Amino acid sequence: MLGELTPLNSTILSELVERNLGSRPMAELWRRAHLSTVSALELVDGRRVVIKIRPFADRLIGCSQTHRLMWSAGLPCPAPLGEPVRIDGQVVTVESLVEDGVAFKVAPSRSARSAAELARFVSIAPAVGEVSSLDPPPPWVWWNHDQGVIWPLPDDQDEDLNEHPGPDWLDEAATRTRNRLAEHDLGAPVVGHCDWEEHNVMWRDDALHTVHDWDSVVALPEIVIAGTAASVHAVLGGRPGEASIPHMAQFIRAYEQARGLSWTTADREAAWAAGLWVRCFNAKKATLQPDGAPIVARLADEIEQRLSLAGA
Repeated sequence: MLGELTPLNSTILSELVERNLGSRPMAELWRRAHLSTVSALELVDGRRVVIKIRPFADRLIGCSQTHRLMWSAGLPCPAPLGEPVRIDGQVVTVESLVEDGVAFKVAPSRSARSAAELARFVSIAPAVGEVSSLDPPPPWVWWNHDQGVIWPLPDDQDEDLNEHPGPDWLDEAATRTRNRLAEHDLGAPVVGHCDWEEHNVMWRDDALHTVHDWDSVVALPEIVIAGTAASVHAVLGGRPGEASIPHMAQFIRAYEQARGLSWTTADREAAWAAGLWVRCFNAKKATLQPDGAPIVARLADEIEQRLSLAGA
């Protein structure tokens, strides 16, 4: 039996899958929930698919279009199955289930490998004008938001971070980082992926196996996309989403080389600033979490060095 997948009626979802794929769900293989509810299903005809449900936002249409174009261009990723469907203020997408990939612990050589694959992603991505709007970007890359405060509203908690001042060094670092990015000519936006974390970029035999999380497609300056990925591409010592300073430096160098770019010193500083904004935003959220102290402490230990690398 197919259990209750989401707050949506499971009968509606079963009918949607059958209408789009010609076969009904037979069993739920697994389910995960964070910003979205994601379930793997086995269909009566033996196919295995993933159904993803989340609150509708206009930008998700552009994300879905980009996913389909990138799959058609040959990037390793789940095959999109059908078009997004809106139901009761939510959007439902279905894609093939891709299994057997692994995440790897990042050594410097693999930082370079990850950077090269992001460069490939950007190289074959559609032009910004070829897909629907991808704005606004997720808050962890929305350093230039228009909300009149330091911190944009998070997408995974109800708290307004600005109503919880401090620590002072963190609020100051975020302000300096935002100012550094604002003063630099970052260039025209390109289509990229802003959550290039290990769990979204899977490997097999040291080759890219699949890219997940297509809701994290963005239209941002390339410097920002590369700097953000450099900051979040690694899991070191069990620390989700954090890369050491040497790994981040290797990633930025490798990305620039893979794309054939000639960044200036100021350009590279702006990439470091983009990466630092993500770290500051995550650390600020961690100040409100019972187990967040280590995340804040790790950034505190490095903040002056990272601000210096960012030219901030």
